[in-house]
Amino acid sequence: MATTNQQENDKQNAQHRLDPKKKGDGPRFNFSWIYFFLIAGLVYLVFSRDNATIGSTPRALTYTDFQECVDSGYVQTVEVDRKDLELTFEVNTQGERHIFGSVSKNKDEQRVLEVEIGSLDQLEQYLAQKRSEGVFTGKLKYKEGGSMFLNLLWQILPFAFIIFIWIFIMNRMSGGVGGMGGIFSVGKSKAKLYEGKDKDDKEKITFKDVAGQASAKQEVQEIVDFLKQPEKYTNLGGKIPKGALLVGPPGTGKTLLAKAVAGEADVPFFTMSGSDFVEMFVGVGASRVRDLFQQAKAKAPCIIFIDEIDAIGRARSKNASMNANDERESTLNQLLTEMDGFGTNSGVIILAATNRADILDKALLRAGRFDRQIHVDLPDLNERKAIFNVHLRPVKIDETVDVDMLARQTPGFSGADIANVCNEAALIAARRNSEWVDKQCFLDAVDRIIGGLEKKTKVMTEAEKRAIALHEAGHATISWFLEYANPLVKVTIVPRGRALGAAWYMPEERQITTKEELLDEICATLGGRAAEELCLGRISTGAMNDLEQVTKRAYGMIAYAGMGDSLPNLCYYNSQEEYSFSKPYSEHTAELIDKEVKDLIAVQYARAKQLLQAHKEGHAELAQLLIDREVIFAEDVERIFGPRPWLSRTDEILAMNAADKDTEDSSDKSSDSQPKSSIDENAEIIRQKAIDAVVEKAKKKNGNETEQ
Repeated sequence: MATTNQQENDKQNAQHRLDPKKKGDGPRFNFSWIYFFLIAGLVYLVFSRDNATIGSTPRALTYTDFQECVDSGYVQTVEVDRKDLELTFEVNTQGERHIFGSVSKNKDEQRVLEVEIGSLDQLEQYLAQKRSEGVFTGKLKYKEGGSMFLNLLWQILPFAFIIFIWIFIMNRMSGGVGGMGGIFSVGKSKAKLYEGKDKDDKEKITFKDVAGQASAKQEVQEIVDFLKQPEKYTNLGGKIPKGALLVGPPGTGKTLLAKAVAGEADVPFFTMSGSDFVEMFVGVGASRVRDLFQQAKAKAPCIIFIDEIDAIGRARSKNASMNANDERESTLNQLLTEMDGFGTNSGVIILAATNRADILDKALLRAGRFDRQIHVDLPDLNERKAIFNVHLRPVKIDETVDVDMLARQTPGFSGADIANVCNEAALIAARRNSEWVDKQCFLDAVDRIIGGLEKKTKVMTEAEKRAIALHEAGHATISWFLEYANPLVKVTIVPRGRALGAAWYMPEERQITTKEELLDEICATLGGRAAEELCLGRISTGAMNDLEQVTKRAYGMIAYAGMGDSLPNLCYYNSQEEYSFSKPYSEHTAELIDKEVKDLIAVQYARAKQLLQAHKEGHAELAQLLIDREVIFAEDVERIFGPRPWLSRTDEILAMNAADKDTEDSSDKSSDSQPKSSIDENAEIIRQKAIDAVVEKAKKKNGNETEQ
C-alpha cells in the first residue's frame, strides 16, 4: 500500500514538472522563494558580524593613547580579544573631538579605535583601578578569537556570494531549471520531443486536418509509412530517404504538414527552429547539432523537423573572413556532416521547411541529405474549398454562406489567409451582435483583408467624388466588354486602406496565360486613367497604382515572356543571377525594350478610350449610380450594359465537370451493344448542353431582375 501511494505521489510530481501551470489539490510552494531566503541569509552573514556596525572603520592607537583617553573619561565601551590580545574601544563626543578633531554628523556611526595590549591581567587591574576612582564608568566585554577556518570562511564568502549570483543570473537567462542546466547546458539541443504514443490526445493534428495539398500530403505520408513498415521497402533493396525539404510560400501549411507527421507517426519526433542553433557563444551551434543527432540516434527510428532551416542553411560565402570564426557556417558544416558523413544515421529522417530554397547551400540540397523537395504551393480552387470546409467547422454559419463562391473569390490566398478570412468574418458578426455568420460577413472579411478597413469618415469634395466614380466606372465598363478580363463582382468609391475606390473582380485561375489575355488585363487596368481624360479633360494621381501594375506587366511580357514585336522569343531573366547588378543585355537592347513597352501601353490606352467612347452613355449612367449609392454590384452593370457575351473560364470548368459527370452516368446506363462513336457523340451533346445551360441561366437571371 505504501509503495502504491509513493508511485502516485511520484506520478503527480512528474505531472507538475511537465505542466507547471496545472493546479493541484493544494497550494504549491514557489521554488523562487528558496533563492530569496538564501540570498537574504548570505547578505546577513556577510554584512552583519556580531554587534559590529556597518560602515565602522577601527583606527589603530597606542596603549599610551588608550590610557590617556581613559584618564580623561572619554572611553565608553571596551571589548577585549583574549586570543589576539587586542582591544577595541568606543569614545564619547568629547573623545571624538579630542582624537579626530570633529564630531561625526551621523548619529548611527560610532568611532571605534583599536589598541594592542601586552598583558590581559594588567589591563584588568588598570580598568578596575580607574573604575574605583570613578574615571571609567563604561563596560568591559570579552570575545574569543575565531578559528582559522571561520576566518578563512569570512574572507572567501563575499567572493563565493558574487559567483553564486552570477551563476544564478546566467541560469535564469539560459532557461535552466536545476541540476546542470542553464549555463552548463548551453551546448545542449533545445529540440522538443514528442513521443507520439498518446492516441487520445484531442489536440493532436493528423492528416485529416490538412486540407488540400494532395501531392505534398501523399509524399509526407510515404515518409510515415517508411518508418512504420521499413521491411516493406528494404526487402526489395530500397533505402529509406534520409530527408525531405518542404518548400513553398508563407502560410501554405509546411509546418502544419510536419505537425501532422508528428501526430500520425508512432515514432519520436524532434522539432526545432533553425534560429535555435545560433547562440551568442562561439561553437554552440555545432554542439547543439551534435547533441540533437545524438539524441535522435538513441531513439531511432525517429523524425527530426527543422523549421525555417534557411537561418543556418544559407549558402556559404566564397570570401570567408580571415579574422573571425563564422558561427553560422560552422553550424552548417556540422549539420552537413551529421546528415550524410562518415557516421550512419540509420532510421533518422530529417524534415525541414523553408520559403527561401533559392538561398540554401547546394551541399544541403543534394541527394543523400535532402532526397526529396516537396513543393507546397498556393491552393487552387478545389483545394481552397476544402480548406474553407476545415476552418468553417467551429464557425456558426447560416444557409446564405456559399463555400464555392468564397473559394472562387479568394484566388492566391494561402491556407493561413483563408483561416484569417473565417476568423475575421466571425469577428465582424460579433461586432454586429449577430447570432450567425452570414454571407455578407465573409464578403466584408475578404474586402477587409484585401483592401483594408473602410474609411467612410474621410472628407471628399463633390469634384473628387465624381472623379473617383468616373475612374472606377471606367474600369468596370472596359472589363465588361473584354473577353479575357476578369468577371466583375462589385465597384465602390468608399475609401478603403490607401485606395480611394476599388473595383473587385473574380480572378480567373489560369495555368498558362496568352498574350491576348495579358493585353486585355492591361487595357482594363488603363480604363480609369482613360475615363478621367475623356470625361474630365484632365488626369490625376489616382491612377498611380494602375500605372505601376501596367508597367510591370508590360516589361514582363517584353523582357521575360518574349512577346515583343522587335524582340520576339527572347527571355532576359536568369533565376541564378537574381541578385546580380549587371543587366543581361546591351544598352541598345534596353532601348528597344523601353520602346516596345511604351508602344504596347500606348496601343492599349487608345483601345481603352475607344471602348469608353463607344459606351459613353452606359459609362455615365454607371458613374452616376456610383455617386448615388457608393457601392454597385455586377447585377447593376449587367442591367445597364446587358449580359456579358462571354462565359468565364471558371464557369466553363464547372460546366465541363458537370458534363463529365453526366457523361459517366449516361455511359453506365448505356448498353454494351451501343457503338462507341455514338457514346462520344452523346458526351459532346451533354457537354454543350451544360455550357448552354449556364449561359441561359445568366440570361434568365438578368431578365428577372429587369422585370423587378
